[in-house]
Amino acid sequence: MKVIKIVTLGQKMVHYHRFHQPKKASEFINKDEESQNLVMDFSTYVYYKWTRPKLLSFLFLITFLSCCYVFAQLFIGSYYNLSLLYSYGTEDGVHVNVPLCSSVSSGTICCDRSGYRSDVCVMKGDIRTNSSSSSIFVYNSISINNVSRSVEGRKGEKDEKRQHEKIRPYTRKWEASVMDTIDELNLISRRVNLGRSHGCDVEHDVPAVFFSNGGYTGNIYHEFNDGIIPLYITSQHFNKKVVFVIVEYHNWWIMKYGDILSHLSDFPAIDFRGDNRTHCFPEAIVGLRIHDELAVDPALMEGHKSIVDFRNILDKAYWPRIRGLIQDEEREAQENLREQIVPSPSLQASQQQYIKQQVHENPLAKPTLVILSRSGSRAITNENLLVKMAEEIGFQVEVLRPGRTTELAKIYRVLNASDVMIGVHGAAMTHFMFLKPGSVFIQVVPLGTIWAAETYYGEPARKLGLKYIGYEIQPRESSLYEIYDKNDPILTDPASINNKGWEYTKKIYLDSQNVALDLRRFGKRLRRAYEYKVSESNMNLQHSMHL
Repeated sequence: MKVIKIVTLGQKMVHYHRFHQPKKASEFINKDEESQNLVMDFSTYVYYKWTRPKLLSFLFLITFLSCCYVFAQLFIGSYYNLSLLYSYGTEDGVHVNVPLCSSVSSGTICCDRSGYRSDVCVMKGDIRTNSSSSSIFVYNSISINNVSRSVEGRKGEKDEKRQHEKIRPYTRKWEASVMDTIDELNLISRRVNLGRSHGCDVEHDVPAVFFSNGGYTGNIYHEFNDGIIPLYITSQHFNKKVVFVIVEYHNWWIMKYGDILSHLSDFPAIDFRGDNRTHCFPEAIVGLRIHDELAVDPALMEGHKSIVDFRNILDKAYWPRIRGLIQDEEREAQENLREQIVPSPSLQASQQQYIKQQVHENPLAKPTLVILSRSGSRAITNENLLVKMAEEIGFQVEVLRPGRTTELAKIYRVLNASDVMIGVHGAAMTHFMFLKPGSVFIQVVPLGTIWAAETYYGEPARKLGLKYIGYEIQPRESSLYEIYDKNDPILTDPASINNKGWEYTKKIYLDSQNVALDLRRFGKRLRRAYEYKVSESNMNLQHSMHL
């Protein structure tokens, strides 16, 4: 059983979902219409009986084994050249879970449909794209079962379709309304006849990863949760020697995430629809693997990589741009000083020190607090008083209002240098990943959003190594308190309202609620965060003095 609820993040819809083990799929045999070859679907964990007559099966088995024995020297290299995709096994004596389709024979397709969140298909061999038919072909020029037939006898035949799979390469498989909007790809395995050739316009010597940028792309939470993190999970073991092929390609997405993409791939991304050339690859993964909300599960990763490793990618991606921003600011500050006065050498030295103090983070400065400010719904209506209280406690406060076009490197710079971040539940809380492990993340949780706040941001923040504080507001802190009777279930039992359906959650708790913080109550959490960071800073200072 799974409980389905729904929430809006930004302007997009997200299903509140609680995952359980998927039900065992009904057993079936999927036969190819042309070749009648048996196709195994890995959405179940059982094998199926072949329904052909026993005598025919026995004769086929004897023939196949004989051919394998005779031609072993010729074919063993390619037949057993297993794909390296996800073949982890054990590392340092620690078992790593190996996904289905971890081993794929040349010229074949293997689809793992066991996941609740996404399907992933793996292809290996002579792979060629055909965007006009939404197809990816893998050709097999060797026919082990027909080795006794002459070459001349095969030249006049048509290519034989061996397997045909369909996939929508997006990571919200359970959400049918969204998946219906995702372009479907045809994955086709063919046995090519020796008299025909299938040319390549662009030949690649590295694997490809195909995925869609449709669905909820445009919302910061979904861009990371449904796209960027699954892309890291799926491709990181290639060590950048991989090409990304994007279905529903957006130039603005490439511009926004180009810094990250450059640390996942050494090659420019390909627009599957916009580039009609035939691209050829030795291997391909179609679809992305996803583990959990904003998470990387070390047990499923080569090298036991975690969400901390993903954040390290962000650090490498954004720091070159941040250094450029710092240099620009230093240059601008120097020009402003020159316009005011002509400095003496001693004054120039003091000005240089002043500039460095203004531009660079000072380790002896006050703990920094960043407030991610919202406008519209779920805004903190007494934000100015919150800023004043935080400054009185001892924080250096910055109010950050990121927009849809705000450069991510600039947001990363601010949050990476901060000690504490405060924000009201919503898609912008995805930026907690820009905080350094050990920082404090305080999420203000409005009425009716407790489950989502914990699932989408609270638990993932802990996995990143943040000190997470979920501040659940009381009814008096909600603007709904001024609208409804104090005994109304909207105030006293939000879960019962959420259970009525998505339209109630969205209309009442997400679109019509603001927050007026009880500063006395909230101040206790804020002081606790301040004391923690000051204590940590003092310990680090003492440690450095003893080195």
